[in-house]
Amino acid sequence: MTSSAKRGALAIASMLAALIFGHPAEAAPAPKCGLNSGKPATGSPIPIGGIVGRTGPADFSSSGDAAAAYFKCVNENGGINGRPIEYTLEDDAWKPEQAAQAAAKLVIDKKVVALVGSNSFVECAANEATYEKNDVLVVGAVGIPRDCFFGKNYSSTNAGPRLSNLGAVQYMHQKFGVKNIVCIAPNIPGVGEFSCDGVKAWGATKGAVVSVILIDPAAIDMTSIVLQAMSFKPDLIEASLPRDGVIALLKAAEDQDLGSKVKFAAPTSVYNLEFPKTIGPYWDNKVYAQLELEPFDKASPDMLNWYAVLDKYARKDIQRDTFNQAGYLSARWIVEIMMQMDPTKIDRSSVTAALRGMKSGYLSDIACGPWYFGPGNRHNPNHAGSVAVVSGEKWVTQQSCFEVEDPDLVDVLATEKEIGIRK
Repeated sequence: MTSSAKRGALAIASMLAALIFGHPAEAAPAPKCGLNSGKPATGSPIPIGGIVGRTGPADFSSSGDAAAAYFKCVNENGGINGRPIEYTLEDDAWKPEQAAQAAAKLVIDKKVVALVGSNSFVECAANEATYEKNDVLVVGAVGIPRDCFFGKNYSSTNAGPRLSNLGAVQYMHQKFGVKNIVCIAPNIPGVGEFSCDGVKAWGATKGAVVSVILIDPAAIDMTSIVLQAMSFKPDLIEASLPRDGVIALLKAAEDQDLGSKVKFAAPTSVYNLEFPKTIGPYWDNKVYAQLELEPFDKASPDMLNWYAVLDKYARKDIQRDTFNQAGYLSARWIVEIMMQMDPTKIDRSSVTAALRGMKSGYLSDIACGPWYFGPGNRHNPNHAGSVAVVSGEKWVTQQSCFEVEDPDLVDVLATEKEIGIRK
């Protein structure tokens, strides 16, 4: 082996060691963004907006923070062929009226060319009419309620709670043969029933019994909810809740010593680096999660670039989670689209036309499949993911990149075939 080859091997070994024993960001190289010129953009700014639920029952802002970090990186590296991005991120506080005000500010006052990095429980339903009326599109990071996946003007980089729940249940059925499932979800219009109905529809095709419990998002008596779930004698409890809700549910289940009596799974909302330590060793190899994007310990180029961008351009306390990955991807995709356009002609009309006219998808090693917008009346391009289990204070991947079998995706798959995304 030559000396240069030895140095290369040592660098790779060091990177892998960091990934295995420490935070993956320790192995991240210098970030690469846009033109990667190292020169700041000085032209006329391109206005882009985003709406997140930063304050309220839980903080769902990490996607917007990731988009902001990526845009900062792009602006310091030549911008969009010389034009910097002016990114405005608004907080809807989980309130529809505040979401509507945020949209009016961005669309009417700021005249944004698109919305990017959004993540909200309420804004899709509150603002779809505004977006359609003004012909502005949303390259969403994290869609949650049904409206985010059935709106003409939305295409998110995540799969959504319906597919994430079903992906987890699908894996547990194949791996352990579970057939009696309880799905617990928040009683929020367009969220709870939407999240669990996919499991019910799939269960009907597999001979599985699926019971649904919808709870008050502010519920604090998780013991009674766990006991209600156990009254169905399930072999799997699917906890379709925000991360803090799942933690509370598992604490109540641990108090009842249910870890060896029933299996537990959850959607991607629980997938962050702190979750395994937070729930503790009692749950080792007992809690599974479906990942809407790829696992954190994947030492792939775009995954490492995500870490590198956050390290240099974001605050250290911003959550490194799946939603943050989704925000990074949504920012990457709008940048790649605009980089192909004449910078002097970038405005809302031209960006909308470019997104609607997409004939192929964008790929990243962070996602299992292509992201696209295209001409469809609804969009759900992300419909494959992975599964991990909690083990030794870490997440350990169990199965990578499999398609979620939601019967409701028939029209989406047909559109993909029609425009050439799917062969």
